Formats: sequence, structure tokens, C-alpha cells
Amino acid sequence: MRVLEAKKVSERPLQLAPDQAPGWHSLEADAVLARLQVSAKEGLSEEEVARRQQQVGLNRMTPKQQQSALVMFLLQFHQPLIYILLAATVVTIFLQEYTDAIVIFAVVFINAIIGYVQESKALTAINALAQRMTARAQVIRDGRRHEIEALQLVPGDVVLVQSGNKFPADVRLVKVRDLQVDESALTGESVAVEKSTVAVPADNVLGDRLCLGFASTSVTYGQATGVVVATGDQTEVGKIQQSIAGAEDLETPLTLKIKEFSQLLLWVILGLCVVVFVVGILRGESKADTFMIVVALAVGAIPEGLPVAVTIMLALGVSKMAARRAIIRKLVAVETLGSTSVICSDKTGTLTENQMTVQRIAAGGKCIR
Repeated sequence: MRVLEAKKVSERPLQLAPDQAPGWHSLEADAVLARLQVSAKEGLSEEEVARRQQQVGLNRMTPKQQQSALVMFLLQFHQPLIYILLAATVVTIFLQEYTDAIVIFAVVFINAIIGYVQESKALTAINALAQRMTARAQVIRDGRRHEIEALQLVPGDVVLVQSGNKFPADVRLVKVRDLQVDESALTGESVAVEKSTVAVPADNVLGDRLCLGFASTSVTYGQATGVVVATGDQTEVGKIQQSIAGAEDLETPLTLKIKEFSQLLLWVILGLCVVVFVVGILRGESKADTFMIVVALAVGAIPEGLPVAVTIMLALGVSKMAARRAIIRKLVAVETLGSTSVICSDKTGTLTENQMTVQRIAAGGKCIR
């Protein structure tokens, strides 16, 4: 009779849409299990896992759409100074000064190649790190304990965590034993939080939802059993990533200065060209010869080597940072980091790896690094 009743419950449509999700921290553990139609002892069946996975997808955050190789390369030309150089290339071709045109364009093209290669290497390294960081999770399915990839978790999965583990998804705790969790990666609070299974008010802020375990936070002490209530983009850390992905790209101090310099240089060059052209006409020179002189003056006034010099300097900075295990995707980020004089932070946890590592061992009167 119990088997038939459980089968009937599992066939009811489960509401897993984000806008319909209740405040899990405000519900008692039994109410959460009932809503997710799961037993804390038996867990989900493999058939139910497959059905829910088809409904909500894998337990992973949607990556930001990456640009194609062609777009990445073309964006290397998206600089005010490069626009001036390209304009100079077109003018010199029009005047049949092919040697000058080839030299100017070669400078621009080499600059674009350096920037593209450096950005591609950084992107490849970031993707490689992401692939290596594959989390595992202990779950109960069909009444038995399994170790699976966290990618396969679905809402309703019963997970087990202990000291040293990270929560693989957002979890409503149903059983705890002296559980303490480091939530500094999410809340910035460096002190471990003691968790419980008691429901809390619905309006409690994130750090006060003591009956929840959040994805990417670390268990520092104790053990717990919980039921997954959110996966992928619907976890709290997933919401943060989506918010960051939608942020606008701001200009760095270097790009702002180059933009201002390019605009100033453009107006100065145009002003000098007008003055030279007017003086040449007033002195009786032919318009064709005067125009050629004006073009030569404009091309000569443009610092063709500046973009390459700036790119090479930034590339060297990126290489030095990479040697210290700091991967930087965009070249201009190095200059931004270098121009930072003050970092304001209320918690140290937001600036660290959220992991405790052994630096030195003192034993037997000796200190071992």
C-alpha cells in the first residue's frame, strides 16, 4: 500500500520553476521534503532524477556567451588611435604612397595579432581551470549511497556533507551534527557559521538563513544531511554570476587617456593641416602639391609605434602576472591593477581563495615550511 501511494505522489507535477520556488528557509524540514516529494532515507529514484533533470537541466551555471575568434580579432582594432592609423592607411593608398600604407597597416596588424594571441592564451587557461574544477557529491538514491558528479544533481536530491566538503548546490538542511560552514565566499563573513535545521523567518537576510547550505561554501566542522532546493543558475552564487555577466564593461584609466590623447591629436593634426594648406595656397603653391604636403604632415604626425609599444608593455605585464599564477584575460586589466592604490574591503574572506592552507609546521622544536 505504501509503494502504491509513493508512486502516486511521484506522478504529480513538481513545480520547480524559479518564480514559484517558496522561501525554503521559512519552511520546516518535513514540509520541504513533502514539497519536493522525496524521502530523506530513500532519496530519489533514477527515473525521477532523469525526469527532473530534463525539466531543470544540469547543475551548472550558464556560462557567458563567448565571442568568436573573428570577433575577438576585430575588437583589437576598436581603439581611437587605431582608427586614425587606419584612416591614414586609406589616405596614403589613395595617394598611391603604397610603401607608407604597407608600413602603417603592418604596425596596426602586428598590434592586433599581439593582443589577440595574448587574450586567446588567457581564455584557454581560464577554460582549462574551469574543466579541472569538477566537484563530486555524496547522494542517497533508491535508498543507497552514491558518489556522483555534482553536475548531475537535481532539486530533491538528498546529499551528505562532512568536514572538508563544499556544498554542491543550495541545500535545505534536514539533519545536522555540529555543523559549521565557512560562507565567506558568498557573504564575506570570515567566521564560520553554526548551522541548524530550525526554520527561520522568511525575511531573514542571506547570512541569517541558518538552515540552508549554499553552493560553493565549505564545511569546516561536523556533518549534515540536506535536500537540494536549487541548482545551477537558481543558486545564490549562480544569481551573483548572472548579475556579474550582465554588468557593463567600463573603460580603464589607460583607455580613457588614450582616447583623450587620440581626440586631441586628431584635432591638432587637422588644425595644422588646415593652416599649412591655407598658407601654401596664399604663397601661390598648386593645390595638388599643397595637398600632398598636408597629407605627408598628417601621416608623419601620427605615432604609429605607440599602439605596438603599449600592447607590448601590457603583454609583458600579463606574462609576469601569469608567472605568479594570476591569469588576466584582457591586457588593459594589468594597467588597471597597477593603477590601484587603495583596496577597500570589510572582510578578508572576499580577497582570498576561501581555503585554509598549511604555510609552516612547528614540531619537535623545528619549523618546517
